[in-house]
Amino acid sequence: MKPGSVKIVDRVSAVEAIKRLNEEDLLFLNRLIVERLKLISQARATTLMAGFSRGDRVGFQAPDGRMLEGRVLRLNKKTVSVATDDGHQWNVAPGLLRLVKSAGDVHWP
Repeated sequence: MKPGSVKIVDRVSAVEAIKRLNEEDLLFLNRLIVERLKLISQARATTLMAGFSRGDRVGFQAPDGRMLEGRVLRLNKKTVSVATDDGHQWNVAPGLLRLVKSAGDVHWP
């Protein structure tokens, strides 16, 4: 188990406890769960984003199935801005990108 994590020993008991909650308590619990899931998702994206730098050459699959390549323009809060070889700009989730070539020490505008 990861440090700081909590394991529910008896899921059946947890389900039974949830079944006894009123609407107000369920809405409160829902807000807590949604906030926690957002935090986990954001942490995952931040970790994935750390693998990319401005100027890196990356590849990804477009929604229509085409494989595209381009250069990282910017690392946003949740996405990576990529200028593709065909002159378009895409905002792509870092989990969908693959590194083709690192920018290394190359400096470009």
